[in-house]
Amino acid sequence: MFAVWLGERITEKGIGNGVSLLITVGILSRLPGAFFAEFGKSVEAGNLIRLVLEVVFFMLIILVTILIVQGVRRIPLNTAKRIAGARAAEDINGARNYLPIKVNASGVMPIIFAQAIMTIPMMVYSSATGGKGEGGFLQQTLGDPYGFSYNLLLCTLIIVFTYFYTALIFNPTEIADNLKRNNSFVPGVKPGDDTANYIATIMDRITLPGAVFLAVAGILPGIASLLHVTSGFASFYGGTSMLIGVGVILDTLQQIESHLLMRQYDGLMKTGRITGRQATTI
Repeated sequence: MFAVWLGERITEKGIGNGVSLLITVGILSRLPGAFFAEFGKSVEAGNLIRLVLEVVFFMLIILVTILIVQGVRRIPLNTAKRIAGARAAEDINGARNYLPIKVNASGVMPIIFAQAIMTIPMMVYSSATGGKGEGGFLQQTLGDPYGFSYNLLLCTLIIVFTYFYTALIFNPTEIADNLKRNNSFVPGVKPGDDTANYIATIMDRITLPGAVFLAVAGILPGIASLLHVTSGFASFYGGTSMLIGVGVILDTLQQIESHLLMRQYDGLMKTGRITGRQATTI
C-alpha cells in the first residue's frame, strides 16, 4: 500500500506513471546482480566470448523491442478546413495528417494473460492430487516451462490474446465516426462504414507481426535458459521484464521531451521553475 501511495504521488508531482516507474525500477534493480552472476559463471568456465555474444544478443533484443514498441502504421488523412470571414470557403484538400496505428497496440497484457492461463490447470491439478500427481498429459505438457509443448501452447495463447485484447481496446467504428465529425477522411475511402472497415483491415494485418513478436518475446527466456544462460539473466531476454522496462522508459522519455519542447513551464516541483528552449528575438 505504501508503494501504491508513493506511485500515485510520483504520478501527481512528477513525470510518467508512478506505479509503472516503481515496477520498472524493481525490474532493473535485478539486472546488475543477474549480469555479475552470468559474468562469474563465464569466468569459471573460461569462456568470456560466450558472455560477449550474450551481451550483444541482449542489446539486439532491446533494439528490436524498441522498434516494435514504437512502430506505427500511418494512415494518411485529409482534413477539410474552413476560412472564416469574407473568404469563407471550404478547402477540400485541406491539411494532410496521419492516423497512427501501433504495431503492438496491446502492450504486455497478452503475455500476462497467457502465462496466467497456463498456470491455472497446473494449480488445479496439484490441488486435486495433493501435490503428489506425476505423469499424465497436464504434467508433461504444462509441467516443464522449457518444454516444446509448453512453449508451443504459450505462443498460441499469446497470439490469440493479442487479437482479443486489441479488439477490446481498438474500435474502428468509433474512430471513423470521430474522423467524420472532424471533417477528416481517408483519401479514396468513403466516410462512415467504409472507413471503419478500411481501418479494421489494416489493424488486422499489422496485428499479426505484433502478435508474432510478443509470442517470440514470451518464449525467449526459456530458449536462453536451454542455452545454459543463468535463470536471472535469461529473464531479461524477453517476457514481461523486457517489455515493461522498455515501454515505461520510452514513455517517460517522451513525456520529458514534451516538457522540454515547451517554451516556459513550471518545474517538476512547485518550489522551482525550469525554463525550456526560448525562441531568439531579433
